[in-house]
Formats: sequence, structure tokens, C-alpha cells
Amino acid sequence: MTARAFAIRPEPGLQATLTAARALGLRIHGEALFAIRPVPWVAPAGPIDGLLIGSANALRHGGEGLAQWRHLPVYAVGPATAEAVRQAGFAVAAVGEGRLQPVLDRLQGQEMTLLRLTGAEHVPLYPPAGIGIVTRIVYENAPLPMRDALVAQLHEGGVVLLHSAVAARHLAMECDRHGIDRGKLGLAALSQRIAVAAGEGWRCCRVAATPGEADLLALAKDMCH
Repeated sequence: MTARAFAIRPEPGLQATLTAARALGLRIHGEALFAIRPVPWVAPAGPIDGLLIGSANALRHGGEGLAQWRHLPVYAVGPATAEAVRQAGFAVAAVGEGRLQPVLDRLQGQEMTLLRLTGAEHVPLYPPAGIGIVTRIVYENAPLPMRDALVAQLHEGGVVLLHSAVAARHLAMECDRHGIDRGKLGLAALSQRIAVAAGEGWRCCRVAATPGEADLLALAKDMCH
């Protein structure tokens, strides 16, 4: 029998992952170990030339203050986020492949100030000369305790999908708190940074070929077999 996979990302992403995983034939269980919550923020006073969006959560939880920026071009981290940007009524200027840094690198030689709307935990960015970034935290991932049913299933082993570094750390802490043997669990991580955040002692930890959902699910399927 193939191993069971587990998805622990917050909603609504969790349901999207479960649907895509089952379409691939994965035997998967989902439980959100986080709740996305808005964070109050104040819009910058200076001129802004575009928005930098690394997650659709920034649009879902940014609040009414986003309306004043709807005329600006948006630089999105990946295709799924770009689609959420369009549905929210914004125009997409550029789309990455799961990372924002390459999107910024392509702006080399231009001069502009971008407003980065992001979560409390976010990857540092290094803009090229002439590109300024003003950052506003508009949401946070609030960790949730692991329920007994998931604890029991993880005790039996399987493969856990990790979409963020905060998820990796929280999983590790919850496994240790409940006495779950890390050596029975394989980790499928969206990036190397996420894999490092999970720590050591797992049965195995592998990183998706690219930081996208399709490659993460393909990796999980391979690990489960």
C-alpha cells in the first residue's frame, strides 16, 4: 500500500491542494495547522509605482485600503497569485515562477518604488539599483494545535507537504510535543529554505524541482510510492 500524504497549509489553499492531490491519485489527509488573520496596516504616504504580491492572502486580507492602489501594476510571485490579482481587479505587470527575487531582477535599469504587501513571515528581497521597496505586513499565519485524529495518523508515518517555513517549524514542534517519531515521516518541501526550517531527524526531506504546487505534488506522489 502506498504511504499517506498530509497537507497542513491554511485555507483556502488547503482545499485546492487536496483537490489537486486527489486528482493525481494521492491518498491524502488535510488539516489546517494555521489560520490566516489580517493585521492592521497603514498605507505609505509617498508615491508608489506598483505592487509586489507574494501571496493571494495579501489580497484576501489587505482590507479596503487596497482599493486606492487598484490603478497600479502588480508584480506577482507566480501564476496562481497572478490569477487572484486579476480577479481582484488589478492589472498584472509581471509573473514569477514561485519566487519574487527573479521578478525584481528583471526590473534592472528601471526606477520605481514598489509597495510590498506581505505576511508577518516573509523572504528578504534584494532589489536592484533604482528599485525601492516599501513593505507592509497585512496578514499573519496563526498556528493551531494538532488535533488527536491527525496525531494518531502521523504516528503511523507518511509524507507531509510543507508550503512555508513557518509550517515546517510548527510541524516539528507539534510532532515533538505529541511524541511523534520524526523518523517515520518524510517531508516534501516547496523550497530549500523550508526544508532547512524543518530541522533534522525526519525519515527523509526532499525539495520540489521548482517552488510550485504542481512540482510539490509530483514530489509527494513519488515519495508516497
